[in-house]
Amino acid sequence: MSFTAFMLDVITDTFYPARITIEDGKYKEITPISIDEDTKLDMPGLMMPGFIDSHIHIESSMMTPAQFAKVAVRHGTTGVVCDPHEIANVLGIEGIEAMIENAKQVPFNFFFSAPSCVPATPFETSGAVIDSADINYLLKKDEIIGLGEMMNFPGVINGDEEVLKKLKLARIYNKPIDGHAPLLSGEELNKYLKQQIVTDHECSNILEAFEKKVKGMKIMVRDGSSALDMENLFNIEDIYSYIEDPSSLGVLFRDIFELKIYAPLFDFIVSDDKNPNDLLEGHLNKSVKKACELGIDIVKAINMVTINPAYHYNLNCGAIVVGANADFVLVDSIYDLNILETYIGGECVFDGENVLFDAPEVDARNSINATKKSASDFDILYDGDECEVNVIECIDGDLLTKKATAKLKTKDGIVQPDIIQDVLKIAVVERYGGNNVSNAFIKGFGLKKGAIASSVAHDSHNMIVVGYNSEMMAKAVNEVIDNQGGIAVVSEDFSDSLPLPIAGLMSNEDAEIIAEKLTTLQNMAAALGSNLTSPFMTMAFMALLVIPSLKISDLGLFDGDAFEFIDVIRN
Repeated sequence: MSFTAFMLDVITDTFYPARITIEDGKYKEITPISIDEDTKLDMPGLMMPGFIDSHIHIESSMMTPAQFAKVAVRHGTTGVVCDPHEIANVLGIEGIEAMIENAKQVPFNFFFSAPSCVPATPFETSGAVIDSADINYLLKKDEIIGLGEMMNFPGVINGDEEVLKKLKLARIYNKPIDGHAPLLSGEELNKYLKQQIVTDHECSNILEAFEKKVKGMKIMVRDGSSALDMENLFNIEDIYSYIEDPSSLGVLFRDIFELKIYAPLFDFIVSDDKNPNDLLEGHLNKSVKKACELGIDIVKAINMVTINPAYHYNLNCGAIVVGANADFVLVDSIYDLNILETYIGGECVFDGENVLFDAPEVDARNSINATKKSASDFDILYDGDECEVNVIECIDGDLLTKKATAKLKTKDGIVQPDIIQDVLKIAVVERYGGNNVSNAFIKGFGLKKGAIASSVAHDSHNMIVVGYNSEMMAKAVNEVIDNQGGIAVVSEDFSDSLPLPIAGLMSNEDAEIIAEKLTTLQNMAAALGSNLTSPFMTMAFMALLVIPSLKISDLGLFDGDAFEFIDVIRN
């Protein structure tokens, strides 16, 4: 295959016309050419490397890897570095290998990391445990290109033996280690970095990103469905609100802030978690455009999803150079990034209208081992007329939560939610046979009636439910159990659900079908009063104990700052 095209060279950050020859799926020859006004190039638009999402959890799309690929190529994505720790928490090694096998069935570059924290903490019940022996097994696989995000930063800092074994294995196999260290700073961050953990996607403000960058980390800017960090991180001048004397930060500060060389502070643009509705609208092409609108040079933004991840993870793609895999896209313009065609290994996989491959199904088996629930399972008891309670306060578009309190009344010895204060009930129901149920209160969901429930609850994926009363919460959880996993919305007036029978996380359906049902459920949640952008994804992260400040597991209400359980009732 040989053709002429106007191309973007991300090695030199230049544009030029070239004759390109592809053989056996790789670039064989790239020769710059001269053109004049009468020259007609073979390829339309601008040719650039295919986009690489360097940190994503495929399971959060609710699609199988193969179905995910069918959506991603429409937006110019040709590869992803995915951490399968969602399915690993449910099914362990079996789940990881099922993901790898399904991914092999389609022309798309899936690169996997070995999940480092299964379970994420010892303060929850998971369906599997991946220890250092399992990590050793996984890191030997060609498909595993690194160690997945090390969420157990207290284990790293305090020298947990098993955690350190996993990190040492990654270094022995010379595979990069991804980090996960929200708000970690100072000496604790230094201890974390001594283990050669080199990336972080949890920065939520510019000062946090700046400290980590100066200390040697590579910064992933997250633009997901629930966590939208790009606006905060690319608002570079916001650092003045954190630092009295910015000039004290030295030459690097001067270069970044006075000369407005913003891109060197950031290395990658990533999704982390994307729901199918958002994926249908766009993927990295949309995020790159957004970065450009926020002041990042467009070529530097493109580097964050091409050459930067390829170089960091030692991938043979990400640039149009001799010997690399011929993964590229044709776009209408560098600023609009509308995808005209997508190629992987020199073969067209998206022709501008149609995806040119099919997605095989994954065998599903019931992974929900839980008994039906009754209303009393969701009651919080107190002997008195009124009590003060600890409350999780969620923030739309942010994985961090706040610690709040509320005074609630009781009725027949049961503590009552209060819609005036927007204080609702939240519970996590263990799904692996133990039938633990923990209850607490949450603020920020806005529901005035009914309940929403899901078997997607990071990272152990026990069932989670938010509601105004115990009867509706039981009804929603039982709907999820009946469907062998999924999402449910119930009220006195209506109910509906989205089955996710693959580990309670994914469906074999395509993106359009899943997105249509998810939109219906989101509209139903809105009708019940929720004003959250992604209520189900936000709810899923309320069980992620490793992100501060207050979360909930099947074992109780958890203080992510002190890393310990606390009582729901304060007095």
